[in-house]
Amino acid sequence: MRLLLAEDSALLREALTALLERLGHTIAATAQTAPGLLMAFGRLTDAGEQPDLVLTDVRMPPDNSDDGLRAALDIRAMHPAQPIMVLSQYIADTYARELLTLPEGAIGYLLKDRVNRVRDFAAALETVASGGTVIDPDVVQHLLSGSRPGPLDNLTAREREVLALMADGESNADIADALTLTDAAVSKHIGSIFAKLGLGPVEDNRRVRAVLTYLQTVHL
Repeated sequence: MRLLLAEDSALLREALTALLERLGHTIAATAQTAPGLLMAFGRLTDAGEQPDLVLTDVRMPPDNSDDGLRAALDIRAMHPAQPIMVLSQYIADTYARELLTLPEGAIGYLLKDRVNRVRDFAAALETVASGGTVIDPDVVQHLLSGSRPGPLDNLTAREREVLALMADGESNADIADALTLTDAAVSKHIGSIFAKLGLGPVEDNRRVRAVLTYLQTVHL
């Protein structure tokens, strides 16, 4: 893949570049600031070389706040299908929720310590580049710290427990163990969750969509 890498730390930028190239990817351009990210993306796009994936930090100059994430949202506003992977030590509540609930998918949000798990990191990049969604379990847990009335109102208490564990990335077997349920009971609860959230059998990535619907109920 051809990647656009935005990271203000020179040391980490070089380390990520080396890792990504070792994984077989090409760094089409790098940026050290949020405006620089937008400019680099514009140059590549104008040249007909739109990157396969944008990999950006959250906190970047000029404000060292949520600049990188806001730049990513600006890119998606211009190019709704552009795959974006956010890699940060920081969870930016409002903008993270806005990014992760974009309907087109092709979004990832990982914490930087996940890079140490090279195989998982490589798989996450491929998933996002191909249109999927990858959310760090710690990000999910942070965003699920509170909820507001919404599409989850029709779920039973047990279904909410199941959905919360789904959001934590647990498998059906893990959910069964955690809640002392049979595998069949877990499958039944998940089927009911999908039905109540309006996610029919033909929906792609129903599990991810259910989790994102849960995220949309969070007070940030």
